[in-house]
Amino acid sequence: MKAITTDQLLSGVGTEVGVSPWRTVTQTMIDQFADATDDHQFIHCDPERAAAETPFGGTIAHGFLTLSLLSAMTYETIPRIEGGDMGINHGFESVKFVTPVKTGSRIRTRFVLADVKIRPSGWIQITHDVTIEIENSVKPALTARWLTLTFVDPERNATAG
Repeated sequence: MKAITTDQLLSGVGTEVGVSPWRTVTQTMIDQFADATDDHQFIHCDPERAAAETPFGGTIAHGFLTLSLLSAMTYETIPRIEGGDMGINHGFESVKFVTPVKTGSRIRTRFVLADVKIRPSGWIQITHDVTIEIENSVKPALTARWLTLTFVDPERNATAG
């Protein structure tokens, strides 16, 4: 994917800047996330019990697993900024889990560039409104306002100064 300039980044504020490829959420992913977070609640890890005792018909992904997939979907979708040496999470202004993601579902993310703040230090704060969609579902899995920081050496990009 081609890198963009800070001027191109700024011109995209208010527009949808990308839609990620579909990604299948598997039981293996869910189980590995449960192991990493020590969250083995049966609605995530016990397909038979989840089918019998929940309204979901089987296991569902952890909400935080769905949220954590934003990182991978960003790398697949959003172009990097020219001279951007690194990027980090800066947090969320809001996160709302709307619909559970059933095991085997396919999800993707829509990214709308909500705001860009270029700091003289070289840090660029980027705010995306994100919607993780579930294939064949009217309601999304989640919506969020996500803040990230990217460092661009001010000497390498005149707009950043």
